[in-house]
Amino acid sequence: MKTTLMMTALLAGLTLSGVAGAQTADATGTETTAPADRPDRPERPDFATLDADGNGALTLEELQAQGAARFAAADTNGDGGLSAEELTAQADQRRAERTAKMIEQHDENGDGLLQAEEMGPKGDRMEKMFDRMDANDDGTVDADEFAAAADHMGRGHGDREGHGERDGKGRKQRG
Repeated sequence: MKTTLMMTALLAGLTLSGVAGAQTADATGTETTAPADRPDRPERPDFATLDADGNGALTLEELQAQGAARFAAADTNGDGGLSAEELTAQADQRRAERTAKMIEQHDENGDGLLQAEEMGPKGDRMEKMFDRMDANDDGTVDADEFAAAADHMGRGHGDREGHGERDGKGRKQRG
């Protein structure tokens, strides 16, 4: 039973947490930060929201209280557990919010639609990306270069050149 409860809490925590970026308000009206470069990740509360007593420092209790509040908000039927339907509803809400934000950010002509020219890399970003994939500088990307680029892009930032090795918790390893 303890294991099931812990796994449920861990899943809820992963479902209800995310990375930093632009500020928005979640369904509970809580200020949150959304990843600017990773709209597929969930949002998390900003520091001021977590600092419930406003003293400029976070305690474990404040973090736990915020997690409990987010869990309770997702537990729409109040049974103390998150069903597949509740998790799906929450994911659908986040997806709808991200979609609306994406249109708002990229709809250059203001027609409420995204045309092809409003999407994708702007300026010379596509050329730079191609140049990075073209490892032998022959003007083409062969299957091996493509696979190497896909492998490189699929790895976490901790594995990328210049970012250093990570310990699995996001911290740089000392070496």
